[in-house]
Amino acid sequence: MRIRLVSIPVKDQQKALEFYTGVLGFVKKTDIPLGEGNRWLTVVAQEEQDGPELLLEPAPVHFEPSKVYQDALMKAGIPYTQFYVDDIQEEFERLTKLGVEFSMGPTEMGTVIVALFNDTCGNNIQLVQEQ
Repeated sequence: MRIRLVSIPVKDQQKALEFYTGVLGFVKKTDIPLGEGNRWLTVVAQEEQDGPELLLEPAPVHFEPSKVYQDALMKAGIPYTQFYVDDIQEEFERLTKLGVEFSMGPTEMGTVIVALFNDTCGNNIQLVQEQ
């Protein structure tokens, strides 16, 4: 058993694609039109292009419970998912210069350092650096 794909709800797939590739640095892997403006749209890590894919899922647009859940997580400041980085301070500075809004800068928490930012698509995302 392997993990090949995980999804994240996004309110606008094109905006999400631009943010996840142009700002975060992921690479578009799959982009298949599904009709009614929806796409099977995935991105992967630049360093692991054959690794797990992140599906930019338009669920909040079409499924109200998904929108309610996404909005509740956002309001509570809870991250929808997390991405691991080698140097969180460097990544924090790079993303801040690109206009990314962090609700929490790099903060030590036990054996990790974490930071929390808004992905502009309805989600809080946590960066993690293992110590």
